[in-house]
Amino acid sequence: MSWVLEHGFLLLLFAVYTAVLLHNAAVGRRNVRDVRDYFVAGRNLGGVAVGMSFFATLASTNSYIGHAGKGYAWGLPWFTLAILIVLFSVVSWRFIGADLRRYASRWDALTMPDYLSKRFPDATRPQQLRAVSAVVIVFCSVLFLVAIFKGAGNLFQQFLDIPYEAAVGLTLVVVMAYTSIGGFLSVVRTDVLQGALMLVGSVVIFWCVTDAAGGVGRIAELATVPDTAHLFELNGGIPFAVLLGIALSGSLKLLVDPRQLSRFFALRDASQVRVGLWVSAVGLTVVLGCLFPVGLYAHFLLDGVTDTDLIVPTLITDASVFPPMVADFLIVAIVAAAMSSMDSVLLVAASVFSKDLLLLRYPTLPALGVTRLAVIVIAVVSAVIALRPPGGIVEITIFSGSLYAACFLPAVVAGLHWQRGTAAAVLISMVCGVVVLLVWLLSGLSTALHEVFPALVASCLAYWLVSVRSPEPG
Repeated sequence: MSWVLEHGFLLLLFAVYTAVLLHNAAVGRRNVRDVRDYFVAGRNLGGVAVGMSFFATLASTNSYIGHAGKGYAWGLPWFTLAILIVLFSVVSWRFIGADLRRYASRWDALTMPDYLSKRFPDATRPQQLRAVSAVVIVFCSVLFLVAIFKGAGNLFQQFLDIPYEAAVGLTLVVVMAYTSIGGFLSVVRTDVLQGALMLVGSVVIFWCVTDAAGGVGRIAELATVPDTAHLFELNGGIPFAVLLGIALSGSLKLLVDPRQLSRFFALRDASQVRVGLWVSAVGLTVVLGCLFPVGLYAHFLLDGVTDTDLIVPTLITDASVFPPMVADFLIVAIVAAAMSSMDSVLLVAASVFSKDLLLLRYPTLPALGVTRLAVIVIAVVSAVIALRPPGGIVEITIFSGSLYAACFLPAVVAGLHWQRGTAAAVLISMVCGVVVLLVWLLSGLSTALHEVFPALVASCLAYWLVSVRSPEPG
């Protein structure tokens, strides 16, 4: 009873938040008549809703916990990632969104593998391309989900003083329920709410942390202290060539990550692209601009940090930094950040698994039922892996982003803006990109140059060579 009284306001906020999620799930279910409604909301969404969903999906616990914490270790150069994320979000909407929406609508493509098989329909390989790209997407999605489960688990464990396993289980039940029931419309409606919570939460975190640290201007003192002066040097916390590779892996995925690109499939018409561009760019600028400095200011508030993923959860539990009721609100805001990514990744992974793997082989299975079941299975598998995660939040998500870039950058970007290209070129580019990525990583060369650079060179070169040696499309 004492625990309930202590956390009563948080429980009330979380109950209201969960009720809204379930309401959105019910609305989504009422509007689902077929797989087109479930996967892309009938291609009838506006730019404001999709733009909010775009930035809310990206700015997950990575930003609140992982990216904010890395500033503690790597300093000012870490802001490179924030700048590139905003830049590539604009590039994605401007040079990918409109064309991808048009082709997906023309060919009635509901998933990225579905789109790729119709964009590259040469001879014998479209279905092979569809299956291989589906496997990559499901694998990367599980990795990303593991990272988000870890962030949410750390948060609940630190703040509510409950076991990590129970924290992961609580997150699993909530996100699994409303995603499986309502489909894409439920996800986007929920992302609008979650995006608003994230905007307010990021501003509140910046305000309270900088105030507790002694003011915004105090950050300059770190440059004068020997133990922290390296945080203002280009190669101080980590070689900049490696950091730049990490930043590119985390931002290039905005051009190729199916959880982001699937938003374009649902836009009502081309006029909504410009609206969505501005909504997503402004949202990301506010959230990342407020959260990335938190790690730097934490040097004035915390000592002996060994796990940077715990910096934000630790600060939130400190009553001298955040008043209790403000901390309760922030817990819900960060949970919203986790859910906004988890629901999108879950839906994309389940849609791809059902439509491009299972139903491709067993077309008589009920599509909606299979997809809803896939949501549950993928969520449970990811949560179980998250109980013993293979790395930190940033490391896991960056590796996932590197895989996406190595596999899909030539197919998506060149596929939209260059008429040449074949399914064989895409498949060979995928293989070359993944092999170089893994060899570079396992050989230890990534300590000098991030693996995404050689992987992208290999992938793009393979795509170009195979494409130019293939017959031109008729």
